[in-house]
Amino acid sequence: LFNWLGQDLTGLVCVDLFAGSGALGLEAASRGAARVHLAETHPAARQALQAVITRLQASAVAHLHAGDAAGLLARLRERGERIDIAFVDPPFRQGVLETVMPLLPTVLAPGARIHLESEAPLEAAQVHRWLGPGARVLRQARAGQVHYHLLALEPAPDGLQEKP
Repeated sequence: LFNWLGQDLTGLVCVDLFAGSGALGLEAASRGAARVHLAETHPAARQALQAVITRLQASAVAHLHAGDAAGLLARLRERGERIDIAFVDPPFRQGVLETVMPLLPTVLAPGARIHLESEAPLEAAQVHRWLGPGARVLRQARAGQVHYHLLALEPAPDGLQEKP
């Protein structure tokens, strides 16, 4: 994933909408992200993630939000915060993408990148329906039953690399 995004995320704002262990968001923080917002609904997972954030002394960068992805996106929209990179790794087969993905454009910065994991490959029409006509699939791959996608809005913010 970070080979696709680039190794240096200095100054970028990231969101991990289904944080779980927080691995993606915390990795972004370790690569220089200015802020990382992590959403987690499960109390035990949230408690464990907060302990990791504290242990890593990352609380100045990593902000854990109790609640779901839609709630976090609404708070960011209300504050006028723009996101450069979104990590979207939802539970599969629950229709979560149809709910959350259309909310993303309200907080995405121009040139934002979205790393999305799903149970099926995405079609361009689906990406356009969610993110608008300026969105496109930059990269995609599959590992087992998981399909990985790197989506983009134009133009790219500084520090994010376009891959052939």
